[in-house]
Amino acid sequence: MPTLDALNQASHGDFVAALGAVFEHAPWVAEAAAAQRPFSTVEALLAALQEAVDAAPEAARHALLTNHPKLAGRGAHAGTIAPDSIAEQAAAGLDRLSEAEDARFAALNAAYGRTFGFPFILCVKRHGRASLLRTFQARLAADPESERRTALAEVFRIAALRLGTLVSGPGAPRVTGRISTHVLDTVAGRPAPGIPVELHEWVSETETVLVARTVTNADGRTDAPLIGGRPVPVAAYELRFRIGDHFRATCPGLPEPPFLDIVTLRFGVADPEGHYHVPLVASPWSYQTYRGS
Repeated sequence: MPTLDALNQASHGDFVAALGAVFEHAPWVAEAAAAQRPFSTVEALLAALQEAVDAAPEAARHALLTNHPKLAGRGAHAGTIAPDSIAEQAAAGLDRLSEAEDARFAALNAAYGRTFGFPFILCVKRHGRASLLRTFQARLAADPESERRTALAEVFRIAALRLGTLVSGPGAPRVTGRISTHVLDTVAGRPAPGIPVELHEWVSETETVLVARTVTNADGRTDAPLIGGRPVPVAAYELRFRIGDHFRATCPGLPEPPFLDIVTLRFGVADPEGHYHVPLVASPWSYQTYRGS
């Protein structure tokens, strides 16, 4: 990962080589920003890249949109699109679609292309699959000018994420969120260690995908966030806490089967860069939760 200081001192060619892929197939953006050096923060570098796009001729901005790959399109399946795009689409599960989902994306891509003349562009790392499809469908109803602005804003979101993982330095753009949790035993009045915890994303009303599996530590927390270091995809999630064995061990004489064995908490994430702390406060007979910090 190059540092901001190194990029400020790099040759013009090395600067463009390092940042040329931040905007899809558009090294001219980095070429234009190179003349604005030095940058005091990574955010200032991002702003210069965005200003280069804003100042470009309309034909160049339109090409920036048309050069983006289709979501779950042939290029993604064949692995012929840019490496960053392949990784981003794979992270959203677009390389593992069912036949029905693949057909739906093909129909949406065709309808969008006919309507707007460029591919549907979305920062897929900020969306779960259900949110992605919902957004795709909704944007088909937009007017051409507002949709062009929306697509360009998504290009900027993608660029911010790529730059944030590519360059280290002060003033990094805010491009990551997290989901965390802890478990409190209200009978003992202390954190509950050793609780198995799973985080699932709801893909549909009948399908969930396991995101993370861990166990609470001595502080009743997890050693690392359940999601962290990246945007939290907009989606419905479910936390599953296996508290039955904990209360069997700490509260002898409880009936079998226990009143509470696996507690599930379903919640929604609407801010991919937000911190969602979703704790469980429990006894053998009751539980509660809240959005904490």
